[in-house]
Amino acid sequence: MESAIALLGFTLAAYSVVGNDSIQTLGTFLTSNEDKPWWLLWIYAGGIMAVVVTMGYFGLGEYLGGRGGDLTFGKYAGLFQDPDKPIDFPTISIWYVLPPLALLAITRLGIPVSTTFLVLTFFAPKALPKMLIKSLGGYGVAFIFAILAFVALSRLTERYFLRNPMAEDRGIMRSKRFWTVTQWLATGFLWSQWLTQDLVNILVYLGDPADVALWKFVFALLVLVGMLGYIFYQRGGEIQKIVRVKTNTADIRSATFIDLFYGLVLLTFKFDAFGIGAKVPMSTTWVFLGMLAGREVALRLRLNELDRTKLWPMVLGDLGKATLGLVISVLLVVLLYLVEGRELASLFG
Repeated sequence: MESAIALLGFTLAAYSVVGNDSIQTLGTFLTSNEDKPWWLLWIYAGGIMAVVVTMGYFGLGEYLGGRGGDLTFGKYAGLFQDPDKPIDFPTISIWYVLPPLALLAITRLGIPVSTTFLVLTFFAPKALPKMLIKSLGGYGVAFIFAILAFVALSRLTERYFLRNPMAEDRGIMRSKRFWTVTQWLATGFLWSQWLTQDLVNILVYLGDPADVALWKFVFALLVLVGMLGYIFYQRGGEIQKIVRVKTNTADIRSATFIDLFYGLVLLTFKFDAFGIGAKVPMSTTWVFLGMLAGREVALRLRLNELDRTKLWPMVLGDLGKATLGLVISVLLVVLLYLVEGRELASLFG
């Protein structure tokens, strides 16, 4: 029964996380490639996903910043005080299906909730303070980095992009072929960084990530790639709207810079940036929102063509949605403790 519940939880988590977090990562890729068939985009992203997951399983995860033979690239071990000690994996009850179910409902409302908080807090509630510090730091780093980068580049790039649409054979700045290749490479880099950060939110349901049976690995890979295909077929769903309303994200040239900078910010967190452990999971949702918010601030400060009155309602609205997701995460963990008769005093103690 526990195995059946675990597989159910994994399947729901796969659909929920892929439909929420991955679309935040691949949103600009989808928006700027709407002229291409969905299955072509899926083959590209699904192929990268298959390679990354396979590398983790067969002990090659260290080449992507993780550890060998760990499907979560060391992120699950990073939830605990001493990652080198054996981990007592919790007994999964039916209540562990609550996080992905809640995530499904919230995603339908177009709220970019953090699956890191919503899912992982169930498995390791005492790690919430560390994850929260790292995630809020990620928002701040992405926000400041995006402001600095786009303030420096906006008049040379974004203003030109707004005034000069893509065209064939009009030089590099307007060459659709050049920017398509460049953007796909940037997306591939970003996507690989996201996978090593967020796969733990799904694969945690399979048990010890360093000791997953081969059949479970094959099952997990097929489900993940299949769910990704369904999301691509839907062209992103409700979460995609957050990307669409941002300035010029449909332009493949702008999307290239967003993906590249987002990937670079995630790469910096391969290192112990805040003194709480490089392997501690973080919310890529908050990094994603920080990147988009910083970009909007920079563009609307530098480009007179853009309406500045909508800036802060947009930024604060996205931040408020993410905060709502955090509150829901904590409430669900409290509910789990009450249902299972555990002491609330020991939740973060």
